[in-house]
Amino acid sequence: MSDNSIQRALVPDNHNADVLQRKPLEGAKRFRRSRSAPRSETDQKPEENGSSPPAKELLSVIRPSFRLAGLLLFLYLLAGVVVFYLVMDQLSGKRTNRVLDALYFCIVTMTSVGYGDLVPNSDTAKLLACVFVFTGMAIIALFVSKSADYLVEKQEVLFFKALHMNMKCSEAKMLRQIETNKTKYKFYTAALLLMTTIVVGTVFLWKVEKLSLVDSFYCVCATITTLGYGDKSFSSKLGRTFAVFWIITSTIILALFFMYLAEIYTERRQKMLAKWVLTRRITNMDLEAADLDNDRKVGAAEFVVYKLKELGKISQEDISCFLEEFEKLDVDQSGTLSTYDLTQAQSGQ
Repeated sequence: MSDNSIQRALVPDNHNADVLQRKPLEGAKRFRRSRSAPRSETDQKPEENGSSPPAKELLSVIRPSFRLAGLLLFLYLLAGVVVFYLVMDQLSGKRTNRVLDALYFCIVTMTSVGYGDLVPNSDTAKLLACVFVFTGMAIIALFVSKSADYLVEKQEVLFFKALHMNMKCSEAKMLRQIETNKTKYKFYTAALLLMTTIVVGTVFLWKVEKLSLVDSFYCVCATITTLGYGDKSFSSKLGRTFAVFWIITSTIILALFFMYLAEIYTERRQKMLAKWVLTRRITNMDLEAADLDNDRKVGAAEFVVYKLKELGKISQEDISCFLEEFEKLDVDQSGTLSTYDLTQAQSGQ
């Protein structure tokens, strides 16, 4: 394949350059698909799907996964309440209400907090606790992965509006800004929620459980980090009712906080790498490496591909796979793809 064919595939012809400056027609698609990309419903039925799906339809694709994770969590807690209610006599420690204590013990086990204020004292109860701790941690991981973006992204728009309340901008510009600073807004939201849960938990332990302010904060930190020393915990009926909701919420929020913190660090390193790649001088060795067709010349398309490889956006294996697919679709071996090529390639399959 010649360099000119590669360049034509990525760069528009000069006589079509003004197309980029034209205003899209009513109902026209505002995105371009790769020629080799799999066909979708929008490609097959343009008359029925003349525009890209709205945001509500995209969210509807995400919600079933979130609802599934919530359903699994509910079934787990329901099973835990029933099981530990039946073996409550085989648990030692301070009790308040049989149903509430069963739910409380299930939450403490699932989040691996393990205060020690309720502990199994029989072989049956110990084996059940082992089963529920592994099952619970798996469900918590699933719930975090499915609900993180769904829950936090709902606050990103509010965060953007709060930070730019004096600026007037269109919805499209707002969405672009949110997408650009997606990880940062998620981190800010998780940090705000984390501080809120810490304050709420500390005040509750201070006022309701009658712990000192320092002991309340100490118990909150030991809980949300799942240390669970056990010297301070929720002992009253009202306290355990609060703990059922607060423990699972606070531990998930802390997990999200550290996850987004790691994402910010990774994103910053990627930006530093991109800046270095885009600003460093090109050497003769770079030109040799960028010359895909070995014609001792580097075209625009080859240069772009080489830079993408340096940024880690694409690998040599990916390029080889793309070129193999191109060769398969290029039936007439002209170095370009046409409708005839696609028709012949699909009929041959």
